[in-house]
Amino acid sequence: MKNLTDSFVSLGLSHWPSAGSFGFNTDILATNPINLSVVIGVLIFFGKGVLSDLLDNRKQRILNTIQNSEELRERAIEKLEKARARLRKVEMEADQFRVNGYSEIEREKMNLINSTYKTLEQLENYKNETIHFEQQRAINQVRQRVFQQALQGALGTLNSCLNNELHLRTINANIGIFVAMKKITD
Repeated sequence: MKNLTDSFVSLGLSHWPSAGSFGFNTDILATNPINLSVVIGVLIFFGKGVLSDLLDNRKQRILNTIQNSEELRERAIEKLEKARARLRKVEMEADQFRVNGYSEIEREKMNLINSTYKTLEQLENYKNETIHFEQQRAINQVRQRVFQQALQGALGTLNSCLNNELHLRTINANIGIFVAMKKITD
């Protein structure tokens, strides 16, 4: 890191000799990898523990949601079994009442089957929507927390690195740049 800082300062001195021992590297191609490596390093250092905890918590919530969905599924299967038992009962009654109206019993049977399948489909759709919603919410929460922590870490690093002397030299260097740019444009 010291070599990186020395190269940054030495590059700055070559462009602005009046800036003293500090300067800015305006070469975008040379500074972007440095900036990216610093930001990635800060994100990894400050965010890995929290991100791991967030992911573990989210995993547990998703597992709970899946378990709840499985319970809903089991209840639906129980309802289906009850519906099948009822269907068998209706079929037995149909044999007894065939003379009195076989077509009415068939309609009742089909309505019962259709309503049961519709109920099962609705429960399955509800389970899938719940899982999808929870996944999206987890992703959004992780994104927000990682961003907040990265921002806090970056601000903390900047605040700890900037002191009054460094801040004044930075301002003087920027003023020098603006004066030089104005002379060029005039």
